[in-house]
Amino acid sequence: MKKNMNQWSKEVIDSKERRAFPLMIYPALEINGMSLLDMLKDPQKQYESLNTLASRYSSAACITAMDLSAEAEAFGSEVVFKEEEIPTVMGKIVDNMTSAEALKTPVVGKARTGIYLEAARLTSEGITDRPVFGCHIGPVSLAGRLCDITTMFMNMRRDPKFIHLVLEKCTGFLIEYSLAFKAAGTNGIVIAEPVAGLLSPSQCDEFSSKYVKRIVDAVQDDNFMVVVHNCGNTVKQVQSMLSTGAKGFHFGNAVKMTDILPQIPENIIAMGNIEPSGVFKMGTPEMVKEKTRELLDATSEYRNFIISSGCDIPPQTPISNINAFFEALNDYNNRN
Repeated sequence: MKKNMNQWSKEVIDSKERRAFPLMIYPALEINGMSLLDMLKDPQKQYESLNTLASRYSSAACITAMDLSAEAEAFGSEVVFKEEEIPTVMGKIVDNMTSAEALKTPVVGKARTGIYLEAARLTSEGITDRPVFGCHIGPVSLAGRLCDITTMFMNMRRDPKFIHLVLEKCTGFLIEYSLAFKAAGTNGIVIAEPVAGLLSPSQCDEFSSKYVKRIVDAVQDDNFMVVVHNCGNTVKQVQSMLSTGAKGFHFGNAVKMTDILPQIPENIIAMGNIEPSGVFKMGTPEMVKEKTRELLDATSEYRNFIISSGCDIPPQTPISNINAFFEALNDYNNRN
Protein backbone atom coordinates (compact mmCIF):
# COMPACT_ATOMS: atom_id res chain seq x y z
CA MET A 1 0.00 0.00 0.00
CA LYS A 2 1.41 3.38 -1.03
CA LYS A 3 2.46 5.60 1.89
CA ASN A 4 4.23 8.92 1.97
CA MET A 5 7.43 7.89 3.73
CA ASN A 6 8.53 11.48 4.27
CA GLN A 7 5.34 11.95 6.27
CA TRP A 8 5.94 8.65 8.11
CA SER A 9 9.41 9.83 9.13
CA LYS A 10 8.00 13.17 10.30
CA GLU A 11 5.34 11.41 12.35
CA VAL A 12 7.99 9.25 14.02
CA ILE A 13 10.14 12.29 14.83
CA ASP A 14 7.21 14.40 16.05
CA SER A 15 5.66 11.64 18.14
CA LYS A 16 5.76 11.98 21.92
CA GLU A 17 6.12 8.21 22.14
CA ARG A 18 9.26 6.30 21.22
CA ARG A 19 8.82 3.80 18.40
CA ALA A 20 10.35 0.38 17.82
CA PHE A 21 11.26 -1.46 14.64
CA PRO A 22 13.09 -4.69 15.49
CA LEU A 23 14.27 -6.58 12.42
CA MET A 24 12.36 -9.80 12.90
CA ILE A 25 10.52 -12.56 11.16
CA TYR A 26 12.13 -15.69 12.61
CA PRO A 27 10.53 -15.42 16.09
CA ALA A 28 7.21 -16.28 14.42
CA LEU A 29 8.44 -19.79 13.60
CA GLU A 30 7.79 -21.05 17.12
CA ILE A 31 4.37 -19.42 17.27
CA ASN A 32 3.24 -20.84 13.92
CA GLY A 33 4.94 -24.21 14.21
CA MET A 34 6.97 -23.76 11.03
CA SER A 35 10.47 -24.87 10.15
CA LEU A 36 12.99 -22.26 9.06
CA LEU A 37 13.58 -23.81 5.65
CA ASP A 38 9.86 -24.12 4.93
CA MET A 39 9.43 -20.44 5.68
CA LEU A 40 12.42 -19.35 3.59
CA LYS A 41 11.21 -21.32 0.57
CA ASP A 42 7.51 -20.48 0.78
CA PRO A 43 6.36 -16.86 0.30
CA GLN A 44 2.96 -17.59 1.83
CA LYS A 45 4.63 -18.83 5.02
CA GLN A 46 6.83 -15.73 5.10
CA TYR A 47 3.76 -13.53 4.89
CA GLU A 48 2.00 -15.55 7.60
CA SER A 49 5.04 -15.15 9.85
CA LEU A 50 5.13 -11.37 9.39
CA ASN A 51 1.37 -11.10 9.84
CA THR A 52 1.58 -13.08 13.09
CA LEU A 53 4.18 -10.67 14.49
CA ALA A 54 2.35 -7.58 13.23
CA SER A 55 -0.82 -8.71 14.97
CA ARG A 56 1.05 -9.16 18.28
CA TYR A 57 3.41 -6.20 18.35
CA SER A 58 3.00 -2.48 17.60
CA SER A 59 6.21 -2.15 15.62
CA ALA A 60 6.68 0.99 13.55
CA ALA A 61 7.17 -1.11 10.40
CA CYS A 62 7.82 -4.67 9.32
CA ILE A 63 10.49 -6.20 7.11
CA THR A 64 10.73 -9.28 4.94
CA ALA A 65 13.33 -11.94 5.76
CA MET A 66 16.98 -10.90 5.86
CA ASP A 67 18.61 -13.75 3.94
CA LEU A 68 21.85 -12.50 2.43
CA SER A 69 22.53 -15.65 0.39
CA ALA A 70 19.64 -15.30 -2.07
CA GLU A 71 21.30 -12.75 -4.36
CA ALA A 72 24.58 -14.70 -4.58
CA GLU A 73 22.57 -17.84 -5.36
CA ALA A 74 20.93 -15.99 -8.25
CA PHE A 75 24.43 -15.22 -9.60
CA GLY A 76 25.28 -18.94 -9.43
CA SER A 77 26.95 -19.34 -6.03
CA GLU A 78 26.51 -22.58 -4.12
CA VAL A 79 24.27 -22.18 -1.08
CA VAL A 80 24.12 -24.66 1.77
CA PHE A 81 20.82 -25.21 3.55
CA LYS A 82 20.63 -26.67 7.04
CA GLU A 83 17.69 -27.12 9.36
CA GLU A 84 17.20 -24.13 11.65
CA GLU A 85 20.19 -22.20 10.24
CA ILE A 86 20.21 -19.24 7.86
CA PRO A 87 21.52 -20.43 4.44
CA THR A 88 25.21 -19.78 3.78
CA VAL A 89 27.22 -19.20 0.59
CA MET A 90 30.05 -21.63 -0.09
CA GLY A 91 33.15 -21.00 -2.19
CA LYS A 92 33.66 -18.31 -4.79
CA ILE A 93 32.65 -17.93 -8.41
CA VAL A 94 34.82 -14.90 -9.27
CA ASP A 95 38.53 -14.51 -8.49
CA ASN A 96 40.12 -12.41 -11.27
CA MET A 97 39.35 -9.97 -14.06
CA THR A 98 38.68 -12.74 -16.59
CA SER A 99 36.04 -14.40 -14.44
CA ALA A 100 34.59 -10.98 -13.56
CA GLU A 101 34.19 -10.16 -17.24
CA ALA A 102 32.48 -13.51 -17.79
CA LEU A 103 30.14 -13.08 -14.82
CA LYS A 104 26.56 -12.84 -16.05
CA THR A 105 24.09 -10.61 -14.26
CA PRO A 106 21.00 -12.68 -13.46
CA VAL A 107 17.43 -11.74 -14.19
CA VAL A 108 15.59 -10.55 -11.09
CA GLY A 109 13.35 -13.34 -9.86
CA LYS A 110 15.90 -16.06 -10.48
CA ALA A 111 16.40 -18.66 -7.74
CA ARG A 112 14.97 -17.54 -4.39
CA THR A 113 14.82 -13.84 -5.26
CA GLY A 114 11.42 -14.60 -6.75
CA ILE A 115 10.28 -16.07 -3.45
CA TYR A 116 11.22 -12.92 -1.56
CA LEU A 117 9.50 -10.68 -4.09
CA GLU A 118 6.31 -12.71 -3.82
CA ALA A 119 6.54 -12.61 -0.01
CA ALA A 120 6.91 -8.82 -0.27
CA ARG A 121 3.83 -8.59 -2.48
CA LEU A 122 1.71 -10.70 -0.14
CA THR A 123 2.89 -8.75 2.89
CA SER A 124 2.31 -5.36 1.28
CA GLU A 125 -1.25 -6.40 0.41
CA GLY A 126 -1.93 -8.01 3.78
CA ILE A 127 -0.34 -5.57 6.25
CA THR A 128 -1.51 -2.05 5.57
CA ASP A 129 -1.39 -0.34 8.97
CA ARG A 130 2.37 0.26 8.88
CA PRO A 131 5.14 0.46 6.27
CA VAL A 132 6.47 -2.77 4.80
CA PHE A 133 10.17 -2.89 3.94
CA GLY A 134 11.82 -5.38 1.66
CA CYS A 135 15.42 -6.37 2.28
CA HIS A 136 18.39 -7.21 0.12
CA ILE A 137 22.15 -7.34 0.42
CA GLY A 138 24.39 -4.37 -0.39
CA PRO A 139 26.85 -4.16 -3.30
CA VAL A 140 30.16 -4.75 -1.53
CA SER A 141 28.65 -7.46 0.68
CA LEU A 142 27.34 -9.26 -2.40
CA ALA A 143 30.71 -8.88 -4.12
CA GLY A 144 32.33 -10.39 -1.02
CA ARG A 145 30.15 -13.47 -1.37
CA LEU A 146 30.87 -13.86 -5.07
CA CYS A 147 34.65 -13.37 -4.67
CA ASP A 148 35.01 -14.40 -1.01
CA ILE A 149 36.07 -11.78 1.48
CA THR A 150 39.80 -12.51 1.44
CA THR A 151 40.05 -12.32 -2.35
CA MET A 152 38.04 -9.12 -2.44
CA PHE A 153 40.02 -7.33 0.26
CA MET A 154 43.35 -8.36 -1.27
CA ASN A 155 42.32 -7.06 -4.69
CA MET A 156 40.96 -3.77 -3.42
CA ARG A 157 44.64 -2.82 -3.31
CA ARG A 158 46.18 -5.08 -5.96
CA ASP A 159 43.55 -4.93 -8.68
CA PRO A 160 40.76 -2.49 -7.83
CA LYS A 161 39.50 -2.46 -11.43
CA PHE A 162 38.57 -6.12 -10.99
CA ILE A 163 36.61 -5.38 -7.82
CA HIS A 164 34.90 -2.37 -9.38
CA LEU A 165 33.77 -4.51 -12.32
CA VAL A 166 32.20 -7.01 -9.93
CA LEU A 167 30.59 -4.13 -8.03
CA GLU A 168 29.19 -2.70 -11.27
CA LYS A 169 27.46 -5.98 -12.02
CA CYS A 170 26.25 -6.39 -8.44
CA THR A 171 24.88 -2.85 -8.36
CA GLY A 172 23.09 -3.22 -11.70
CA PHE A 173 21.33 -6.32 -10.40
CA LEU A 174 20.49 -4.75 -7.02
CA ILE A 175 18.95 -1.68 -8.69
CA GLU A 176 16.61 -3.96 -10.61
CA TYR A 177 15.92 -6.01 -7.49
CA SER A 178 15.05 -2.86 -5.51
CA LEU A 179 12.75 -1.70 -8.30
CA ALA A 180 11.04 -5.10 -8.20
CA PHE A 181 10.46 -4.76 -4.44
CA LYS A 182 9.01 -1.32 -5.14
CA ALA A 183 6.72 -2.73 -7.84
CA ALA A 184 5.64 -5.45 -5.37
CA GLY A 185 4.14 -2.71 -3.20
CA THR A 186 6.69 -2.28 -0.43
CA ASN A 187 7.25 1.14 1.11
CA GLY A 188 11.02 0.87 1.19
CA ILE A 189 14.06 -1.36 1.16
CA VAL A 190 16.65 -2.13 3.81
CA ILE A 191 20.04 -2.55 2.15
CA ALA A 192 22.15 -4.81 4.36
CA GLU A 193 25.80 -3.88 3.85
CA PRO A 194 27.66 -5.63 6.71
CA VAL A 195 30.97 -5.99 4.84
CA ALA A 196 31.20 -2.19 4.58
CA GLY A 197 31.71 -2.17 8.34
CA LEU A 198 35.09 -3.82 7.81
CA LEU A 199 36.37 -1.06 5.53
CA SER A 200 38.22 2.16 6.26
CA PRO A 201 36.18 5.36 5.72
CA SER A 202 37.87 6.01 2.37
CA GLN A 203 37.33 2.41 1.26
CA CYS A 204 33.72 2.66 2.38
CA ASP A 205 33.34 5.68 0.09
CA GLU A 206 34.98 3.97 -2.86
CA PHE A 207 33.69 0.41 -2.65
CA SER A 208 30.33 0.75 -0.90
CA SER A 209 28.71 4.15 -0.50
CA LYS A 210 29.06 5.35 -4.08
CA TYR A 211 27.40 2.16 -5.30
CA VAL A 212 24.68 2.27 -2.64
CA LYS A 213 24.00 5.86 -3.73
CA ARG A 214 23.24 4.61 -7.23
CA ILE A 215 20.57 2.31 -5.82
CA VAL A 216 19.17 5.14 -3.69
CA ASP A 217 19.07 7.51 -6.67
CA ALA A 218 17.26 4.89 -8.76
CA VAL A 219 14.50 3.97 -6.31
CA GLN A 220 14.02 6.41 -3.44
CA ASP A 221 11.17 8.91 -3.63
CA ASP A 222 8.40 10.30 -1.42
CA ASN A 223 6.69 6.90 -1.24
CA PHE A 224 9.75 4.63 -1.09
CA MET A 225 12.44 4.93 1.56
CA VAL A 226 15.91 3.39 1.53
CA VAL A 227 17.44 2.35 4.85
CA VAL A 228 21.13 1.41 4.89
CA HIS A 229 22.10 -1.21 7.47
CA ASN A 230 25.74 -1.54 8.52
CA CYS A 231 26.48 -3.66 11.59
CA GLY A 232 30.21 -2.92 11.73
CA ASN A 233 32.26 -0.38 13.67
CA THR A 234 30.69 2.56 11.89
CA VAL A 235 31.58 5.51 14.14
CA LYS A 236 33.99 6.88 11.52
CA GLN A 237 31.83 5.79 8.58
CA VAL A 238 28.71 7.81 9.32
CA GLN A 239 29.57 10.62 6.91
CA SER A 240 30.23 8.10 4.16
CA MET A 241 26.90 6.41 4.87
CA LEU A 242 25.10 9.76 4.81
CA SER A 243 26.61 10.49 1.38
CA THR A 244 24.39 7.75 -0.07
CA GLY A 245 21.36 10.01 0.34
CA ALA A 246 19.34 7.32 2.09
CA LYS A 247 16.55 8.58 4.35
CA GLY A 248 17.23 6.04 7.08
CA PHE A 249 20.16 4.21 8.67
CA HIS A 250 20.32 1.12 10.83
CA PHE A 251 23.29 0.35 13.08
CA GLY A 252 24.53 -2.82 14.71
CA ASN A 253 25.60 -3.39 18.30
CA ALA A 254 29.31 -2.97 17.50
CA VAL A 255 28.81 0.74 18.24
CA LYS A 256 27.16 2.88 20.88
CA MET A 257 24.19 4.79 19.53
CA THR A 258 25.33 7.76 21.60
CA ASP A 259 28.44 7.91 19.39
CA ILE A 260 26.33 7.70 16.22
CA LEU A 261 23.27 9.86 16.83
CA PRO A 262 25.11 13.21 17.22
CA GLN A 263 26.33 12.69 13.63
CA ILE A 264 22.88 12.08 12.14
CA PRO A 265 20.80 15.07 10.95
CA GLU A 266 17.65 15.44 13.00
CA ASN A 267 15.38 14.84 9.99
CA ILE A 268 17.02 11.50 9.16
CA ILE A 269 15.81 8.32 10.85
CA ALA A 270 18.43 6.30 12.75
CA MET A 271 17.80 2.85 14.19
CA GLY A 272 19.53 0.27 16.39
CA ASN A 273 20.89 -1.59 18.28
CA ILE A 274 20.02 -4.17 21.00
CA GLU A 275 22.30 -7.19 20.52
CA PRO A 276 20.38 -9.84 18.55
CA SER A 277 22.16 -12.95 19.79
CA GLY A 278 23.61 -12.13 23.21
CA VAL A 279 20.53 -10.27 24.45
CA PHE A 280 17.45 -11.15 22.38
CA LYS A 281 18.25 -14.82 21.85
CA MET A 282 20.47 -15.78 24.79
CA GLY A 283 19.35 -13.28 27.43
CA THR A 284 16.54 -13.44 29.94
CA PRO A 285 13.42 -11.28 29.75
CA GLU A 286 14.84 -9.24 32.64
CA MET A 287 18.05 -8.62 30.68
CA VAL A 288 16.11 -7.62 27.58
CA LYS A 289 14.06 -5.14 29.60
CA GLU A 290 17.17 -3.71 31.24
CA LYS A 291 19.05 -3.24 27.96
CA THR A 292 15.99 -1.73 26.31
CA ARG A 293 15.46 0.76 29.14
CA GLU A 294 19.16 1.69 29.13
CA LEU A 295 19.15 2.43 25.42
CA LEU A 296 15.92 4.41 25.57
CA ASP A 297 17.25 6.50 28.44
CA ALA A 298 20.61 7.09 26.76
CA THR A 299 18.97 8.27 23.51
CA SER A 300 16.07 10.24 24.99
CA GLU A 301 17.08 13.56 23.39
CA TYR A 302 17.13 12.14 19.83
CA ARG A 303 13.60 12.21 18.43
CA ASN A 304 14.75 10.70 15.14
CA PHE A 305 15.82 7.48 16.86
CA ILE A 306 13.81 4.26 16.51
CA ILE A 307 14.88 1.51 18.88
CA SER A 308 15.61 -1.78 17.16
CA SER A 309 17.68 -4.90 17.22
CA GLY A 310 21.29 -4.57 16.07
CA CYS A 311 20.58 -6.91 13.15
CA ASP A 312 17.89 -9.46 12.34
CA ILE A 313 16.72 -11.38 15.39
CA PRO A 314 17.86 -14.99 14.96
CA PRO A 315 15.80 -18.18 14.88
CA GLN A 316 15.03 -19.82 18.24
CA THR A 317 14.78 -16.47 20.01
CA PRO A 318 12.27 -16.90 22.86
CA ILE A 319 8.99 -15.10 22.37
CA SER A 320 9.20 -14.10 26.04
CA ASN A 321 12.19 -11.92 25.13
CA ILE A 322 10.33 -10.21 22.28
CA ASN A 323 7.48 -9.60 24.71
CA ALA A 324 9.94 -8.13 27.23
CA PHE A 325 11.33 -5.71 24.64
CA PHE A 326 7.89 -4.27 23.86
CA GLU A 327 6.87 -4.27 27.52
CA ALA A 328 9.93 -2.18 28.36
CA LEU A 329 9.09 0.21 25.52
CA ASN A 330 5.50 0.57 26.72
CA ASP A 331 6.66 1.15 30.30
CA TYR A 332 9.06 3.86 29.11
CA ASN A 333 6.37 5.61 27.07
CA ASN A 334 3.93 5.50 29.97
CA ARG A 335 6.52 7.10 32.26
CA ASN A 336 7.52 9.88 29.89
